[in-house]
Amino acid sequence: MSPKRTRGQNAGLTRQAILRAALALADREGLKALSMRRIGQELGVEAMSLYQHVDSKDALLDGLVEQVVTQAAPLLTEAASWQEALREYAHALLRALLAHPNVVPLVVSRPAITPGNLRLMEEGLRVLRAAGLPPDRALDMLYAVTGFVVGHVAVLAAGEVGGGAERAAPAMRDIPEPDLVETPLLAEATRARRAQPSSGADRRFVFALEAMLRGFGEPCENGEP
Repeated sequence: MSPKRTRGQNAGLTRQAILRAALALADREGLKALSMRRIGQELGVEAMSLYQHVDSKDALLDGLVEQVVTQAAPLLTEAASWQEALREYAHALLRALLAHPNVVPLVVSRPAITPGNLRLMEEGLRVLRAAGLPPDRALDMLYAVTGFVVGHVAVLAAGEVGGGAERAAPAMRDIPEPDLVETPLLAEATRARRAQPSSGADRRFVFALEAMLRGFGEPCENGEP
């Protein structure tokens, strides 16, 4: 570990460097390990130096959410359609959250209205607006997709998500055969699911996302596209 620098020697310290160090620490040791002192140790600076760039613990936690969520940005401007843009965004966000499972509880609990997150939303709205969608409907679609992905990962995280690989939550695991004796339809569905090459969580994600995208294409009650 490098020796701690004095206040006048922190020229290379930036908000981004602090957030990267905090994310790496959270990935290794969990959210309970996060403190300005520990992050300062990781960077070889005094904890007080961090406050020049991240003014509070809340700002640090919001920044962590930003670090993970903006890994899904930018939306693919060359996407053939708004459906493809949202599909790519959803899968990119899923990958980002699964890569940082220890941060998922923060993403679930904090709105994290940061400049980086606002830029991500602005880019998404720009892509959807260019496809002819009204800004308010486009915003609803972005919120819906984001909420769906975060909720999906939260369920997975409840049943242990580690090392970037998803493991089914308790409520989603295959039901043992002896428990299915009196539920023939559930038994049939469970056996069919086991025969599929991809995991149940993968299939459910794709199935629900595609249903959502199809629904977005249906006219609203007020006639909007």
